Amino acid sequence: MRFVVTGGGTGGHIYPALAIARGLEERFGAEIHYIGGTRGMESDIVPKSGFPFLPIHLEGFKRSLSPSNIKVAWRAARGVAQAWRYIRQIRPAAVVGTGGYVCGPVVLAASLCGIPTLIHEQNALPGITNRILARFVDHIALTFEDSKKYFTSKARTKVTGLPVRPEILLKDRRASRDKLGIPEEARLVLSFGGSQGAGSLNRAMAGLFKSLHGEGAGHCGLPGKVHFLHVTGPRQHKEFMEGLDNSGILLANNGNITITSYLYDMPDALAASDLVICRAGAATLAELTVLGLPAILIPYPYAAGNHQEYNARALESTGAALVIRDADLSGDILFSNARRLLGDVSRLAGMAESSKRMGKPRALEDILDCVQIILNN
Repeated sequence: MRFVVTGGGTGGHIYPALAIARGLEERFGAEIHYIGGTRGMESDIVPKSGFPFLPIHLEGFKRSLSPSNIKVAWRAARGVAQAWRYIRQIRPAAVVGTGGYVCGPVVLAASLCGIPTLIHEQNALPGITNRILARFVDHIALTFEDSKKYFTSKARTKVTGLPVRPEILLKDRRASRDKLGIPEEARLVLSFGGSQGAGSLNRAMAGLFKSLHGEGAGHCGLPGKVHFLHVTGPRQHKEFMEGLDNSGILLANNGNITITSYLYDMPDALAASDLVICRAGAATLAELTVLGLPAILIPYPYAAGNHQEYNARALESTGAALVIRDADLSGDILFSNARRLLGDVSRLAGMAESSKRMGKPRALEDILDCVQIILNN
């Protein structure tokens, strides 16, 4: 049995596609072929993962009116023809797409060939490609219940969630806290802005630490101990540390604050945490909710269609998170909100429960079940 998996442009489309590809391989004993663009990250990531990579020469449309879109449309038409040739050659049992502009031609070509098709939408606000494809595919797997309203009522949808890294589910909280040196009675606040960091979040965290330093004890007046683990991102680490020094904050005198440029053991850090401060990418939120972690979310404002704010609001509406817009973010505001949450044990516990209810630990299995459905039909 053979399957074609497609999706690209950014890691947000590629990593779910790879997780699904591995799941198809394991459940069906299948041969996987990955069709992607030559300009996206998939051209580098997928070959390293071990799957055969078939390239299509495409580029995304400009969101504003632009003459260059005429050339892009022509390349998209050629991309459909190229994908059609791949599909005819491979003869897959089904085609699974996870979004990005390369997904459009591949899934459309499969549909034209009469091949069963499924798309997975990661965000609460669906991307343009998936909204168009919804009219042609056999099944749509969703991460958020909120995204249902953006698809036609005739579309066959199921909220499956987003597959998370297996190691996220396997970590033991106590063992992870021992590994990180977090005392049993302490609470851990984990903050990060993605693998490269986030300037606005770093500035706000610096302000938060300055407020903590001003409190004297370093525990913001709360009963018990609070530890902070902040990830700056490698490019911004030196500037961040110099800023702390200039503020008179000496980490040697503040044992409850740990700063690192990059975190290789993120699964351990998440397992050990009591509150997370971060952006609102779909993969990050899937990991937070599957672990039942309360969060302060600062959506990245320049994500396509501002989709991170839609993701964040989906969690906020259930009580699982508190949202601060990037434009409103400051050290004082972040400190005030973190202090209020950490000082309200019952509210934090309620947020954790709400987060856990949103979690989908069986996301991959549910997506594969959807694939089985379109195969049966």
